[in-house]
Amino acid sequence: MIRTIVFAAAALTLAATPALAEEPIVGSWKRPNGTVIKYERCGGADTYCGTVMTGQYKGKSIGSMSGTGGAYKGKVNKLDEGKTYTGKASVKGNTLSLSGCVMGGLICKSESLARQ
Repeated sequence: MIRTIVFAAAALTLAATPALAEEPIVGSWKRPNGTVIKYERCGGADTYCGTVMTGQYKGKSIGSMSGTGGAYKGKVNKLDEGKTYTGKASVKGNTLSLSGCVMGGLICKSESLARQ
């Protein structure tokens, strides 16, 4: 009887523990051109890698971002240009905003993606 009560109490404690929330960047995002990018946790605890899920570059890496709480920094490969941008990303609601520069800040671009 006591064993059953202890087991039931342990089960209730585990059920009441909140699941670890994923960072806002985790998930699938649609670029304005229709290409879908998926960000997943990789490497370190606060590192997220992007992979192209659709289109001409399907399966290719677009780089990685590190950060927490909706604010990230890292590198993004612009596959159609053959350039790697150093920049930042932020997530607000269902929008992922990316901005970055190459060549010491001579060429900068930004883009907003919609959560899928």
